Amino acid sequence: MDQKKYGPLRILKNIGLGALQLELPEGWVIHNVFNEDLLIRYNKPQFKEQHMEPVPLPTIINEGEEYKVEEVQKHRK
Repeated sequence: MDQKKYGPLRILKNIGLGALQLELPEGWVIHNVFNEDLLIRYNKPQFKEQHMEPVPLPTIINEGEEYKVEEVQKHRK
């Protein structure tokens, strides 16, 4: 149930028709050119209740995401 979107990311340049080169975080081993149809424009929250702390970006290790766990809230066998 985690966020499925990361960002905002800075656009470095427009490449051809419908392709944008993005500035990706260090450690991400993916191509930095995306089709503009896959991107969503960032809109700042209008109200303070809409503001969420940004989710820390995952560390990409061997093409898989890894997060640092701060606490386990529930568990079951």
